[in-house]
Amino acid sequence: MLRRSVIPSFRRSFPAAVAILSLLALLSSGCAYRLGWGPRTLPGGANLVSIPIFKNRSQETGVEVVFTQALLQEFLRSRVARVVDEPMAEVRLEGEIVSIQYRQESPLEGGKSAAAGSLPAKTVLASQYRIVMDVDIRLVRRADGENLWQGRFVQERPYEAPKVTPAGVNTVNPLYNLSARRQNLELMANDMMVEAHSRMSENF
Repeated sequence: MLRRSVIPSFRRSFPAAVAILSLLALLSSGCAYRLGWGPRTLPGGANLVSIPIFKNRSQETGVEVVFTQALLQEFLRSRVARVVDEPMAEVRLEGEIVSIQYRQESPLEGGKSAAAGSLPAKTVLASQYRIVMDVDIRLVRRADGENLWQGRFVQERPYEAPKVTPAGVNTVNPLYNLSARRQNLELMANDMMVEAHSRMSENF
């Protein structure tokens, strides 16, 4: 009778013991990632940060403002650190848009497929584009210029090209392409700055 009562009790307690030991091992590791709790901080414990306009090495004019605003909004939302003017800041976030590339995908060639529709023979039209963005961000301590954190972010996103209607090739609206491109750039900037903010404020 003793054996019958001990074995079921052991089976019930064993999973709980394993779970507790696993949690203790996680919390005692050298880089204990906090599972959603505890205050997030910037490297070095800085509380005052400045975010100057990103440098833009791409050919896309004005996109540096989009990235700067996206990162600023993340800090205003999270309150990990207070965004202040440069003279008051302990650290400075330096962003650089390294490159923005537009790659043609799924090209249609006139006269070779039904999908090309009314395209003249030997005419090639891209039916889809892919945006590839490369951005570098550094967190620098203003007192001595030390680089406290750095991250490289590369993201890509497809979008549909303007469509050619049966009325002819000249019916493609270039404003659509510009609008779609800018809209996708803004979405990518927001996604990348959410990731950048999360990575630089992780608890280790």
